[in-house]
Amino acid sequence: MANAEHSGRPAEPFGATAVGGTRARLRAARLGLWILAAVLAVRQLAVVLTTPRGERLTDLETWVGPEGVLHVSGSLYDSTRFTGTPFGGLVLKPLTRSAEQALGWGWTFGTLLLVVALGVIAARALPQPVGRRTALLAAPVAISLLMLSLPVRNTLWLGQTSIIPVLLVLLGCFVAHGQRTSGTLIGVAAALQPTLLLFAPLLWFTGRRRAATATGVTFAAATALARAAMPRDSHTYWVHHMAGVGLGGPADDLANQSLHGALLRLGLEGPLEIGLFLLLGAAVVTLGVRRAVRYARDGQLLLAVAVTGCTAIAVSPTAWQHQLLWVLPAVVGRVGKRASDRLLWPVAVVLAMTLPAKMMLPNMAALYPLRDNVVLLAALAAATAVPFLSRTSPYFSSPVPAQYAPPVPTRFAFVPLLPFLRRVLTRPNLLLELLLIRVTYAAYAKVRLAATGGSNSAGRARAEEHGHQILDLERVFHLDIEHAVNHAVVKIGWLREFFDFYYTSFHFIVPLTVLGLLYWRRPVDYRWARAGLGFATLLALVGFWLYPLAPPRLMPDLGIIDTVHGVQDFTQPDYGTLTALTNQYAAMPSLHFGWSLWCGLVIAVIAPKTWMKAVGLLHPLFTASAIVATGNHWVLDAAGGALVVGAGFALTYLLQGPRARTAAPAAALGSEPSVPEKDRTPS
Repeated sequence: MANAEHSGRPAEPFGATAVGGTRARLRAARLGLWILAAVLAVRQLAVVLTTPRGERLTDLETWVGPEGVLHVSGSLYDSTRFTGTPFGGLVLKPLTRSAEQALGWGWTFGTLLLVVALGVIAARALPQPVGRRTALLAAPVAISLLMLSLPVRNTLWLGQTSIIPVLLVLLGCFVAHGQRTSGTLIGVAAALQPTLLLFAPLLWFTGRRRAATATGVTFAAATALARAAMPRDSHTYWVHHMAGVGLGGPADDLANQSLHGALLRLGLEGPLEIGLFLLLGAAVVTLGVRRAVRYARDGQLLLAVAVTGCTAIAVSPTAWQHQLLWVLPAVVGRVGKRASDRLLWPVAVVLAMTLPAKMMLPNMAALYPLRDNVVLLAALAAATAVPFLSRTSPYFSSPVPAQYAPPVPTRFAFVPLLPFLRRVLTRPNLLLELLLIRVTYAAYAKVRLAATGGSNSAGRARAEEHGHQILDLERVFHLDIEHAVNHAVVKIGWLREFFDFYYTSFHFIVPLTVLGLLYWRRPVDYRWARAGLGFATLLALVGFWLYPLAPPRLMPDLGIIDTVHGVQDFTQPDYGTLTALTNQYAAMPSLHFGWSLWCGLVIAVIAPKTWMKAVGLLHPLFTASAIVATGNHWVLDAAGGALVVGAGFALTYLLQGPRARTAAPAAALGSEPSVPEKDRTPS
């Protein structure tokens, strides 16, 4: 596999075709990415090494500590804390003393060096054709993604060895000279992680039969050596625990992202679960290996390796979080004929491998089976379902391009237009939009929740102090109408119910409806409106962080009635700062009003008829009335919401240009340029 044709190395010297300006920009970008990778590495080092002893490298401590598994004379698996193979224990035992002497710095630095080597090899293994920019930037990007990924972070924190099998396989596939050396490296990896034996059929069916044979022989020899040295441990691991089942934790734990773990979490057990696992596992292995062989023959060797690794994750009895790194290399697969579809798969993989599952899917009981198995689903998709493009496809290197509005000059000389914010006319990928909206909102909620001003008691005191400041300012301008409006509405039952319902229901329904209609009917305006909303929300987060503010209902001395939440117990010292969902002191600016104003302005600008514009502008009016009547916001909060919305649209105009009014025909938005019949090749 380590041949020049598929190594990802450029075929010609770069300098022969590069102009000076492009070369300088690429050098600057490459330097910036390497600095980013270094910063992420230093951060990971700091996180691990500044954690008190006993809370970091916990897995390594249980192996090599003063009373660790590798010190005791009994079986490695008496306590189920050691999850490796007998061969892994045999290799680690001689390293026990040196690992104890450098338990923190040495082990962590060594793991980081393995991660860097992994990123460099993966970058050099990209399938041809590889552009000059990609070739220069691939290594720092790969290392940065690895540093951010949950498996690597988990490995560094626990002191695990799960990076070693991945690195051995990549070395065997892309670096080793000679089939026997290649097979030996992969065989050692399989001895450490048995499901990696799936690489043997990949090697065999791609014509590397000596390597496949060497893989099997090495695995058998290493396993036999461990059995001869530790017969009791070998019997415990391979027979009693069925290749590791039950080691390291219950097999139905959420951290076990294998088919076996998923079936157990669904409530299946006993012979039915085992039979179904074996049946599904056989199907996944058949599909996964066939696809991997096809991509290897197509010259996409890194993708073939990733597909095989994802197959190994799915069919392994246990696949803990630190062992799930095989999903990340699948990011190199190209999916989709349109340029707007090309980012969906890599973005989904990166998000699944770097963010907690709760940020990917909403907290709804119906979605728990999906949310609890996000990484497994990504691995299964890569192994069996995702239609990766063949290199012979005309869309592999030249996807259907997006359509852009004519360029516009900058408004101010000191505010240049950002080149990556060009005004696109084509409709974006719907799944990608939904995924990014969900992740963005989850990040917004987390930042909003974190902006408490310190401890609960300190945050409450500061927020109430700011509340009195706002009230004093409103009195100066005679805007302090909150108490009067609140008590007037409380006396009218139907009006109180109307404002309570409006406050709790329309905050999300209306913006999502506007975005959905724009996406469906006006994709050009959708991009413009979405950018304005994003900038406004980002600015609001800054306000929440810098100026925590108690709403009127959380100022007990004002006598405001909380019509939505009911009577509150202010005797609790921690009341008010946090709930299970959000930070109650994130009142300035009011995004309840800000988002409603965004809806009203978008409708007023885009709606074709006057009555539609008028109805759209009624929404922010009703919302402003609701937030004051229910005691949830000050009048000046609404002013702050209006300010960030105006700033959001202003930033969109400054950085991207005016709203693109050159709308392509609806048919053209989803159309593809014709490809001559003679140039069409099945993908």
